[in-house]
Amino acid sequence: MICTAANSLWLAGCLFEAARYRRALRQVRVEQERLLLDLIRANASTQFGREHGFSSIRSVRDYQHAVPPRSFDEYGIYVDRAASGSHQVLTREPIRLFEPTSGSAAATKLIPYTTGLQRQFQRAIQTWIADLYLHRPDLMRGQAYWSVSPAAVTPHHTASGIPIGFEDDSEYVGGWQKRLVQATMAAPATLRRLTDIDAFQYATVLALVRSESLRIISVWNPTFLMVLLDRLPAYGDALLHDLELTMGNRRRADVLRAALRARTGAERHAILWPKLGLISCWADANAAAAADALRRQFRHAEVQPKGLIATEGFVSLPMIGLEGSLLAVRSHFFEFAEIGRVDRAPSLAHELERGRFYEVLLSTAGGLYRYRLRDVIEVLGHVHECPVMRFVGRDGYVSDWFGEKLNEAHVGRVLAEALERAGVKASFAMLACDSTLPAYVLYIDPADAAVTDESLEVITQRVDAMLRQNFHYDHARRHGQLAGVRVFRARGAGATYLATRVRAGQRAGDVKPLALDRGNGWSERFEGLLVPQRDERIHA
Repeated sequence: MICTAANSLWLAGCLFEAARYRRALRQVRVEQERLLLDLIRANASTQFGREHGFSSIRSVRDYQHAVPPRSFDEYGIYVDRAASGSHQVLTREPIRLFEPTSGSAAATKLIPYTTGLQRQFQRAIQTWIADLYLHRPDLMRGQAYWSVSPAAVTPHHTASGIPIGFEDDSEYVGGWQKRLVQATMAAPATLRRLTDIDAFQYATVLALVRSESLRIISVWNPTFLMVLLDRLPAYGDALLHDLELTMGNRRRADVLRAALRARTGAERHAILWPKLGLISCWADANAAAAADALRRQFRHAEVQPKGLIATEGFVSLPMIGLEGSLLAVRSHFFEFAEIGRVDRAPSLAHELERGRFYEVLLSTAGGLYRYRLRDVIEVLGHVHECPVMRFVGRDGYVSDWFGEKLNEAHVGRVLAEALERAGVKASFAMLACDSTLPAYVLYIDPADAAVTDESLEVITQRVDAMLRQNFHYDHARRHGQLAGVRVFRARGAGATYLATRVRAGQRAGDVKPLALDRGNGWSERFEGLLVPQRDERIHA
């Protein structure tokens, strides 16, 4: 009853913004231009605004001429000044906090958050929630697990006293709606205070097992959820003790006993959470394999891709029944640089063409203007004027040990095509250099253990051939700097990759599955073995 009431109130609070978004789908150009000019006027008196002539900007083209695209490093001097306590550096609004992010592609960055940026996130979140609850009303009748990541070991404030980091993901919702979300949470936000990863995982699994009415699971990385589920059988005795003796919940303990006797994970999860209706997680690009593994573990629930959401901004949101995700046209001002066409000026949202690939540029109320997100999307089509898109990888994330200059977005497309052509599904697949060989290695955890070494070798030959379309990689191969791609069967690779990144200081929610990793030495971290090549097997 409490969950139904809280979720109904949350839905009611989302309907007005959802209606405005639906109207904006038919006038994307007008909506985007209005949003940009409001942003420029609001921040004309800031240091950044004065340096770039915001007061004289009257159009989108004026803005593009006045402000060059920038990466985060190029914003470093402005962010440092703001973090040290200087006012009105990037935004007229005060900075409420800095949200740390690193993803898998860069050192830790502190992203400035203002009330205006939070409102921009809320617009997209409210539109998504309204679509979800209107199409799937049963989801309102129970609890939800909203991702909680253990706190990273970082300072809690800047030197000037500005807070670093949200308490939990419900902070993105904000205001009175945040309290409604917290009323329905299966796992309390206080779990993030458990910095010991084993204690955090056990407490999270216990919270999930306690939930009899779990309807929604929302995580970022699907592997994060798979790791928790894999721990459940090993925690069995401790969970039964805590449920039955510590909490006095014998009925739920009996359900858990039945679940632990199940023959498969899918059966176990159906017994524990029979009313679960939706899992929201990354499911595009290199997260697709892990999302497919979740689908096999939860055959009674829908796995919905999250769309493209970054710490810096909310790019696209999913809709029930839609393949791909819709641009969050009421959240930020967007531009799109077509991949491979440096001679062209970035396109605007209403100008995108189906089938083309673009890098996303953001201008947000947090003070990032024409910010190069480095995320690449493919345009799948349109709903009215609004582009439908899919995340495909990272542009500018390059591995370059021997001059080969491999790009993550290109490698992602290569791996997807090679696996599809071979008819092989993998719960994890990642390319990384092993400089001791020296060669790139495909670290793969096949979904079907019966996949033969010969089949995997055919895949790596195909991957190598497609990578050689890259001039620099082909040059390194022809000159003997790199050998052909090898393959490593890696057991539980997704969990190992996640744990390695968390130990390196990243938040679990920030660890994005990548098709290409720039690091070295993964053969020593993954459990498994390097598959011998055909001539090595013959001579053996």
